Amino acid sequence: MAVADVEVLQKVPTSPLAAAFQRAKAWDGIGLLAVLVLLYVVLSLKSPYFLTTDNQLSILQNAAFFGIVAFAMTLVIVSGEIDISVGSMAALSSSMLGVFVVNHGVPMPVAVVLVIAAAAAIGAGAGAMRAYFGVPTFIATLALYLALKGLAQLLTNNFPLPIDSERFFYWGDGRVLGIPVPALYLAGTFLVLIIISKKTVFGRSIYAVGGNAKAAGLSGINVRRVKILVMMIVAITAAITGLLQTALLASGNSTIAVGLEFDAIAATIIGGAALSGGKGSIVGTVMGVLFIAALLNGMVLLSVNPYAQQVVRGAVVLAAVLVNVWRTRKSSLE
Repeated sequence: MAVADVEVLQKVPTSPLAAAFQRAKAWDGIGLLAVLVLLYVVLSLKSPYFLTTDNQLSILQNAAFFGIVAFAMTLVIVSGEIDISVGSMAALSSSMLGVFVVNHGVPMPVAVVLVIAAAAAIGAGAGAMRAYFGVPTFIATLALYLALKGLAQLLTNNFPLPIDSERFFYWGDGRVLGIPVPALYLAGTFLVLIIISKKTVFGRSIYAVGGNAKAAGLSGINVRRVKILVMMIVAITAAITGLLQTALLASGNSTIAVGLEFDAIAATIIGGAALSGGKGSIVGTVMGVLFIAALLNGMVLLSVNPYAQQVVRGAVVLAAVLVNVWRTRKSSLE
């Protein structure tokens, strides 16, 4: 066959179906999607209540209380950092709101703005510790984990502060066309952060910094600004989560969001984000969030012992980390 004929054959376009199949094969999340589908099949066979509309909406509502933070945590981990203080930040946000509204009579909209502004400032401080002083974010946020939790307890004396507001309660337990309001916040956060990560210079800079911070700096990217901003974003989402849980409980509470950091980081890792930075996606984290939420819901429906549930959660995260490490080593050898 002549060279020209070979070139003609190579230029023959594939069908849209074949092209879609090739893209699906190349998609990193195809394995997780298959596992998620398998989980849904197993749980639907084990419990007749799992696939009901009410239960699926309940899964979405519960997913919102850690998924919002998980989406932002994806950006943090992609940048090569981590934040383990988000649970304490949510608890402090709830406590601050209760103190502002109940103890000082601050109007609710003003109190919400003050809480989010405080969270942003604390997040920026954690990012600045890393950017300007070289303190690893694990250490900085470990200190914040302890300090913010203690501050939340100090502000409320570790007692709930009831908030009497039907409109505010609607944020945590209301519905729009049958869809839980927290699930709408989850969807809104997804849209905002996926646009940031995919369509903006800042989003591309996050991946560049996570892949090679030194090279990113030499190419003109402000590495310090990127690290500070991602820490601010995750702190703001933690505050929003704290406010939503406050609305659900109708009280400022320093005991909420226990284990939030675990679920958020776990969802991000399960979704395929590399702990070494430079790799991860919001779409992958969506599947990680749904996997964890469905798994927790299924174990409750099946009356699994609560202590056994913790064992299962830990085993799932360990398996995800092992797969993550294996894929990272494999890609480095290719």
